[in-house]
Amino acid sequence: MWAGAVPGIVLVAMITCVAYSARNLSGLTLFSPMILAVVAGMVYSNVLGTPAHAKGGIAFAQRRLLCFAIVLLGFQLTLGQVAGIGLDGVGIVAATLGATFLFTVTLGRLIGVDAKLAQLIAAGTSICGASAIVATNIVTDARDEDVTYAVAAITLFGTVAMLGFPLLAPLFGLDQHAFGLWAGASIHEVAQVIGAGFQNGAQAGETATVAKLTRVAMLAPMVIALGLMARRGSTDSSAAKPPMPWFVVAFVAVVALNSLVTVPTQVHSAVALSAQIMLTMGLAAMGLQADISELRSRGLRPLMLALSAFIFITGFSLTLVKLA
Repeated sequence: MWAGAVPGIVLVAMITCVAYSARNLSGLTLFSPMILAVVAGMVYSNVLGTPAHAKGGIAFAQRRLLCFAIVLLGFQLTLGQVAGIGLDGVGIVAATLGATFLFTVTLGRLIGVDAKLAQLIAAGTSICGASAIVATNIVTDARDEDVTYAVAAITLFGTVAMLGFPLLAPLFGLDQHAFGLWAGASIHEVAQVIGAGFQNGAQAGETATVAKLTRVAMLAPMVIALGLMARRGSTDSSAAKPPMPWFVVAFVAVVALNSLVTVPTQVHSAVALSAQIMLTMGLAAMGLQADISELRSRGLRPLMLALSAFIFITGFSLTLVKLA
Protein backbone atom coordinates (compact mmCIF):
# COMPACT_ATOMS: atom_id res chain seq x y z
CA MET A 1 0.00 0.00 0.00
CA TRP A 2 2.77 2.42 0.96
CA ALA A 3 4.75 1.64 -2.19
CA GLY A 4 1.69 2.49 -4.28
CA ALA A 5 1.10 5.72 -2.36
CA VAL A 6 4.65 7.09 -2.56
CA PRO A 7 4.48 8.68 -6.07
CA GLY A 8 1.31 10.58 -5.25
CA ILE A 9 2.57 11.72 -1.86
CA VAL A 10 5.82 12.94 -3.44
CA LEU A 11 3.85 14.89 -6.07
CA VAL A 12 1.63 16.43 -3.38
CA ALA A 13 4.70 17.32 -1.30
CA MET A 14 6.33 19.01 -4.30
CA ILE A 15 3.25 21.15 -4.92
CA THR A 16 3.13 21.99 -1.22
CA CYS A 17 6.74 23.23 -1.41
CA VAL A 18 5.82 25.34 -4.43
CA ALA A 19 2.92 26.86 -2.46
CA TYR A 20 5.13 27.77 0.50
CA SER A 21 7.77 29.24 -1.81
CA ALA A 22 5.22 31.23 -3.85
CA ARG A 23 3.91 32.82 -0.69
CA ASN A 24 7.16 34.77 -0.41
CA LEU A 25 6.58 36.44 -3.77
CA SER A 26 5.37 40.02 -3.90
CA GLY A 27 1.59 40.18 -4.12
CA LEU A 28 1.01 36.66 -2.81
CA THR A 29 1.80 37.22 0.87
CA LEU A 30 -1.91 37.82 1.61
CA PHE A 31 -2.77 34.24 0.69
CA SER A 32 -2.21 31.21 2.88
CA PRO A 33 -0.15 28.27 1.56
CA MET A 34 -3.35 26.21 1.57
CA ILE A 35 -4.97 28.44 -1.02
CA LEU A 36 -1.84 28.62 -3.16
CA ALA A 37 -1.58 24.82 -3.02
CA VAL A 38 -5.09 24.43 -4.43
CA VAL A 39 -4.24 26.76 -7.32
CA ALA A 40 -0.87 25.09 -7.98
CA GLY A 41 -2.49 21.64 -7.95
CA MET A 42 -5.18 22.75 -10.39
CA VAL A 43 -2.63 24.28 -12.76
CA TYR A 44 -0.52 21.11 -12.68
CA SER A 45 -3.40 18.70 -13.26
CA ASN A 46 -5.08 20.74 -15.99
CA VAL A 47 -1.90 21.64 -17.89
CA LEU A 48 0.30 18.56 -17.46
CA GLY A 49 -2.23 15.98 -16.29
CA THR A 50 -2.10 13.85 -13.15
CA PRO A 51 -0.23 10.52 -13.60
CA ALA A 52 -2.40 7.48 -13.03
CA HIS A 53 0.19 5.87 -10.70
CA ALA A 54 -0.05 8.89 -8.39
CA LYS A 55 -3.77 8.52 -7.68
CA GLY A 56 -3.32 6.35 -4.58
CA GLY A 57 -1.01 8.78 -2.81
CA ILE A 58 -3.18 11.75 -3.78
CA ALA A 59 -6.22 10.02 -2.27
CA PHE A 60 -4.23 9.30 0.90
CA ALA A 61 -3.29 12.98 1.26
CA GLN A 62 -6.83 14.09 0.51
CA ARG A 63 -8.41 11.89 3.17
CA ARG A 64 -6.05 10.62 5.86
CA LEU A 65 -3.72 13.60 6.10
CA LEU A 66 -6.61 16.06 6.18
CA CYS A 67 -8.35 14.18 8.99
CA PHE A 68 -5.18 14.03 11.07
CA ALA A 69 -4.50 17.73 10.46
CA ILE A 70 -7.96 18.66 11.72
CA VAL A 71 -7.28 16.66 14.89
CA LEU A 72 -4.06 18.62 15.44
CA LEU A 73 -6.00 21.89 15.17
CA GLY A 74 -7.34 21.03 18.63
CA PHE A 75 -3.95 22.02 20.10
CA GLN A 76 -4.68 25.64 19.15
CA LEU A 77 -7.57 25.93 21.60
CA THR A 78 -8.26 25.51 25.31
CA LEU A 79 -11.51 25.77 27.22
CA GLY A 80 -9.96 28.62 29.21
CA GLN A 81 -9.50 30.63 26.02
CA VAL A 82 -13.15 30.14 25.15
CA ALA A 83 -14.13 31.38 28.61
CA GLY A 84 -11.95 34.45 28.04
CA ILE A 85 -14.39 36.05 25.60
CA GLY A 86 -17.28 35.54 28.04
CA LEU A 87 -20.72 34.02 27.65
CA ASP A 88 -21.85 36.92 25.48
CA GLY A 89 -18.94 36.35 23.10
CA VAL A 90 -19.55 32.60 22.86
CA GLY A 91 -23.25 33.27 22.30
CA ILE A 92 -22.50 35.71 19.47
CA VAL A 93 -20.14 33.24 17.81
CA ALA A 94 -22.61 30.34 18.12
CA ALA A 95 -25.63 32.33 16.96
CA THR A 96 -23.73 33.75 13.99
CA LEU A 97 -22.47 30.32 12.98
CA GLY A 98 -25.88 28.67 13.17
CA ALA A 99 -27.78 31.49 11.45
CA THR A 100 -25.23 31.77 8.64
CA PHE A 101 -25.20 28.05 7.96
CA LEU A 102 -28.99 27.85 7.80
CA PHE A 103 -29.23 31.01 5.67
CA THR A 104 -26.67 29.74 3.16
CA VAL A 105 -28.14 26.25 2.80
CA THR A 106 -31.67 27.65 2.47
CA LEU A 107 -30.69 30.29 -0.09
CA GLY A 108 -28.72 27.69 -2.03
CA ARG A 109 -31.84 25.57 -2.32
CA LEU A 110 -33.91 28.56 -3.45
CA ILE A 111 -31.52 29.65 -6.21
CA GLY A 112 -30.75 26.14 -7.44
CA VAL A 113 -27.23 25.50 -6.14
CA ASP A 114 -26.37 21.82 -5.64
CA ALA A 115 -27.10 20.86 -2.02
CA LYS A 116 -23.62 19.45 -1.30
CA LEU A 117 -21.87 22.49 -2.76
CA ALA A 118 -24.18 24.78 -0.76
CA GLN A 119 -23.26 22.89 2.43
CA LEU A 120 -19.55 23.33 1.70
CA ILE A 121 -19.96 27.07 1.13
CA ALA A 122 -22.08 27.29 4.29
CA ALA A 123 -19.45 25.48 6.37
CA GLY A 124 -16.58 27.52 4.98
CA THR A 125 -18.35 30.81 5.62
CA SER A 126 -19.83 30.05 9.03
CA ILE A 127 -17.00 28.04 10.64
CA CYS A 128 -13.39 28.24 9.51
CA GLY A 129 -12.84 28.47 5.77
CA ALA A 130 -10.91 25.76 3.95
CA SER A 131 -10.49 23.55 7.05
CA ALA A 132 -14.25 23.44 7.59
CA ILE A 133 -14.87 22.76 3.91
CA VAL A 134 -12.62 19.70 3.82
CA ALA A 135 -13.94 18.43 7.16
CA THR A 136 -17.53 18.84 6.01
CA ASN A 137 -16.77 17.08 2.77
CA ILE A 138 -15.78 13.94 4.66
CA VAL A 139 -19.44 13.46 5.62
CA THR A 140 -21.13 15.13 2.62
CA ASP A 141 -18.84 13.45 0.05
CA ALA A 142 -19.18 16.19 -2.57
CA ARG A 143 -17.21 16.18 -5.83
CA ASP A 144 -13.62 17.43 -5.79
CA GLU A 145 -14.60 20.29 -8.10
CA ASP A 146 -17.21 21.42 -5.58
CA VAL A 147 -14.59 21.47 -2.82
CA THR A 148 -12.23 23.51 -4.98
CA TYR A 149 -14.98 25.94 -5.98
CA ALA A 150 -16.00 26.44 -2.36
CA VAL A 151 -12.41 27.03 -1.22
CA ALA A 152 -11.84 29.58 -4.01
CA ALA A 153 -15.04 31.50 -3.21
CA ILE A 154 -14.41 31.52 0.54
CA THR A 155 -10.85 32.72 -0.02
CA LEU A 156 -12.02 35.59 -2.20
CA PHE A 157 -14.51 37.02 0.28
CA GLY A 158 -12.36 36.26 3.31
CA THR A 159 -9.57 38.31 1.77
CA VAL A 160 -11.99 41.18 1.14
CA ALA A 161 -13.00 41.04 4.81
CA MET A 162 -9.40 40.93 6.04
CA LEU A 163 -8.54 44.08 4.11
CA GLY A 164 -11.82 45.93 4.60
CA PHE A 165 -12.87 45.30 8.21
CA PRO A 166 -10.10 47.37 9.86
CA LEU A 167 -11.16 50.35 7.73
CA LEU A 168 -14.76 49.99 8.90
CA ALA A 169 -14.05 49.84 12.65
CA PRO A 170 -14.07 53.66 13.17
CA LEU A 171 -17.17 54.02 10.98
CA PHE A 172 -19.14 51.62 13.19
CA GLY A 173 -17.68 52.97 16.44
CA LEU A 174 -16.14 49.66 17.53
CA ASP A 175 -13.56 49.54 20.32
CA GLN A 176 -10.80 46.93 20.18
CA HIS A 177 -12.76 44.25 22.04
CA ALA A 178 -15.88 44.72 19.92
CA PHE A 179 -13.89 44.79 16.69
CA GLY A 180 -12.00 41.64 17.64
CA LEU A 181 -15.22 39.85 18.44
CA TRP A 182 -16.77 40.96 15.13
CA ALA A 183 -13.73 39.87 13.12
CA GLY A 184 -13.45 36.54 14.91
CA ALA A 185 -17.15 35.78 14.52
CA SER A 186 -17.37 36.59 10.81
CA ILE A 187 -14.10 36.39 8.83
CA HIS A 188 -13.54 33.02 7.19
CA GLU A 189 -9.93 31.78 7.62
CA VAL A 190 -7.93 31.77 10.88
CA ALA A 191 -5.02 33.55 9.17
CA GLN A 192 -7.38 36.19 7.76
CA VAL A 193 -8.86 36.80 11.21
CA ILE A 194 -5.41 37.26 12.73
CA GLY A 195 -4.40 39.59 9.91
CA ALA A 196 -7.48 41.78 10.33
CA GLY A 197 -7.53 41.69 14.13
CA PHE A 198 -3.98 42.80 14.82
CA GLN A 199 -4.27 45.63 12.28
CA ASN A 200 -6.57 47.27 14.81
CA GLY A 201 -4.43 46.67 17.91
CA ALA A 202 -3.07 43.92 20.16
CA GLN A 203 -6.28 43.53 22.20
CA ALA A 204 -8.37 43.34 19.05
CA GLY A 205 -6.05 40.70 17.62
CA GLU A 206 -6.13 38.54 20.73
CA THR A 207 -9.93 38.76 21.04
CA ALA A 208 -10.36 38.01 17.34
CA THR A 209 -8.10 34.96 17.55
CA VAL A 210 -9.92 33.46 20.55
CA ALA A 211 -13.34 34.13 19.00
CA LYS A 212 -12.20 32.48 15.79
CA LEU A 213 -10.79 29.43 17.57
CA THR A 214 -14.11 29.14 19.39
CA ARG A 215 -15.74 28.89 15.97
CA VAL A 216 -13.20 26.22 15.02
CA ALA A 217 -14.22 24.20 18.11
CA MET A 218 -17.81 24.29 16.87
CA LEU A 219 -16.69 22.38 13.79
CA ALA A 220 -17.10 19.15 15.75
CA PRO A 221 -20.83 19.42 16.55
CA MET A 222 -21.52 20.76 13.06
CA VAL A 223 -19.88 17.76 11.39
CA ILE A 224 -21.74 15.41 13.73
CA ALA A 225 -25.04 17.08 12.80
CA LEU A 226 -24.28 16.80 9.08
CA GLY A 227 -23.34 13.15 9.54
CA LEU A 228 -26.68 12.47 11.22
CA MET A 229 -28.50 14.28 8.40
CA ALA A 230 -26.61 12.26 5.78
CA ARG A 231 -27.46 9.03 7.55
CA ARG A 232 -31.13 9.92 7.96
CA GLY A 233 -31.43 11.05 4.34
CA SER A 234 -29.82 7.92 2.92
CA THR A 235 -32.04 5.11 1.65
CA ASP A 236 -29.16 2.64 2.01
CA SER A 237 -28.21 2.39 5.68
CA SER A 238 -25.07 0.44 4.88
CA ALA A 239 -23.79 3.25 2.64
CA ALA A 240 -24.65 6.08 4.98
CA LYS A 241 -21.87 8.06 6.55
CA PRO A 242 -21.25 7.45 10.26
CA PRO A 243 -22.74 10.18 12.45
CA MET A 244 -19.57 10.42 14.56
CA PRO A 245 -16.44 10.53 12.35
CA TRP A 246 -13.32 9.45 14.25
CA PHE A 247 -11.48 12.71 13.65
CA VAL A 248 -14.25 14.70 15.38
CA VAL A 249 -13.93 12.58 18.53
CA ALA A 250 -10.17 12.95 18.41
CA PHE A 251 -10.42 16.73 17.89
CA VAL A 252 -12.58 17.12 21.02
CA ALA A 253 -10.20 14.90 22.99
CA VAL A 254 -7.20 17.00 21.92
CA VAL A 255 -8.94 20.23 22.97
CA ALA A 256 -9.65 18.67 26.38
CA LEU A 257 -6.05 17.45 26.69
CA ASN A 258 -4.70 20.86 25.71
CA SER A 259 -6.92 22.43 28.38
CA LEU A 260 -5.65 20.13 31.14
CA VAL A 261 -1.98 19.76 30.27
CA THR A 262 0.53 22.53 29.61
CA VAL A 263 2.14 21.80 26.27
CA PRO A 264 5.70 23.20 25.89
CA THR A 265 5.88 26.16 23.54
CA GLN A 266 8.30 24.41 21.19
CA VAL A 267 6.04 21.38 20.91
CA HIS A 268 2.98 23.58 20.41
CA SER A 269 4.70 25.47 17.58
CA ALA A 270 5.83 22.25 15.91
CA VAL A 271 2.33 20.77 16.09
CA ALA A 272 0.78 23.94 14.65
CA LEU A 273 3.26 23.92 11.75
CA SER A 274 2.64 20.21 11.14
CA ALA A 275 -1.11 20.79 11.01
CA GLN A 276 -0.72 23.61 8.50
CA ILE A 277 1.60 21.54 6.29
CA MET A 278 -0.78 18.57 6.29
CA LEU A 279 -3.76 20.81 5.53
CA THR A 280 -1.78 22.32 2.67
CA MET A 281 -0.90 18.87 1.32
CA GLY A 282 -4.54 17.82 1.52
CA LEU A 283 -5.69 20.86 -0.40
CA ALA A 284 -2.92 20.36 -2.96
CA ALA A 285 -4.39 16.89 -3.50
CA MET A 286 -7.83 18.46 -3.96
CA GLY A 287 -6.41 20.77 -6.61
CA LEU A 288 -4.77 17.85 -8.41
CA GLN A 289 -8.16 16.21 -8.84
CA ALA A 290 -10.08 19.33 -9.86
CA ASP A 291 -11.17 19.80 -13.47
CA ILE A 292 -11.35 23.47 -14.50
CA SER A 293 -14.01 22.72 -17.10
CA GLU A 294 -16.15 21.24 -14.34
CA LEU A 295 -15.64 24.39 -12.25
CA ARG A 296 -16.80 26.56 -15.13
CA SER A 297 -19.89 24.41 -15.52
CA ARG A 298 -21.02 25.41 -12.00
CA GLY A 299 -21.70 28.94 -13.28
CA LEU A 300 -22.09 32.07 -11.18
CA ARG A 301 -24.85 30.91 -8.84
CA PRO A 302 -22.51 29.33 -6.26
CA LEU A 303 -20.37 32.49 -6.34
CA MET A 304 -23.46 34.61 -5.72
CA LEU A 305 -24.36 32.26 -2.87
CA ALA A 306 -20.91 32.73 -1.30
CA LEU A 307 -21.23 36.51 -1.68
CA SER A 308 -24.68 36.50 -0.06
CA ALA A 309 -23.39 34.34 2.80
CA PHE A 310 -20.48 36.74 3.30
CA ILE A 311 -22.80 39.75 3.44
CA PHE A 312 -25.13 37.94 5.84
CA ILE A 313 -22.45 36.85 8.31
CA THR A 314 -20.90 40.32 8.25
CA GLY A 315 -24.19 42.10 8.99
CA PHE A 316 -25.59 39.54 11.42
CA SER A 317 -22.47 39.36 13.60
CA LEU A 318 -22.06 43.15 13.59
CA THR A 319 -25.64 43.57 14.76
CA LEU A 320 -25.12 41.15 17.65
CA VAL A 321 -21.85 42.80 18.67
CA LYS A 322 -23.49 46.24 18.70
CA LEU A 323 -26.42 44.95 20.78
CA ALA A 324 -24.22 43.11 23.29
